[in-house]
Amino acid sequence: MPDLEDVRRMLPEEHGLAVVGTVQRDGRVLSSVVNAGVIRNPSNGHESIAFVSAGSAARLRHVRRGSEVTVTVRRGWRWVGITGAAAIIGPDDPVDDIDVPGLLRDVFRAAGGTHDDWDEYDRAMRDERRAAVFVEPTRVIGNG
Repeated sequence: MPDLEDVRRMLPEEHGLAVVGTVQRDGRVLSSVVNAGVIRNPSNGHESIAFVSAGSAARLRHVRRGSEVTVTVRRGWRWVGITGAAAIIGPDDPVDDIDVPGLLRDVFRAAGGTHDDWDEYDRAMRDERRAAVFVEPTRVIGNG
């Protein structure tokens, strides 16, 4: 049975690339590609798969409305799909005592990201109202 450890091993092979699926209001699925990493959600301590999303992204509206999220990681013929409820932490979804700029950096690094100018990174994240999305697995399938 695959688990988050399989995801943790697979993600670095392609810069953390994963496909995220959310459910739109009309029931259709919206899929997009993100850089993701395995990290603990600071609001509850649960290990999750997380990514940073632009504040204007439709997937954030879907999550706020209650859409479950599926994150799929594929490397060759190996794949793992993680489905669960998602939590958003960001400028439009603050959580007490959580430093959003620091959290966005942590999620970015968990996804394999690096940056030469963290002040510039923070500015861009702030200007784009970026948020961290944490998906806590309730179902994990695949052959990872």
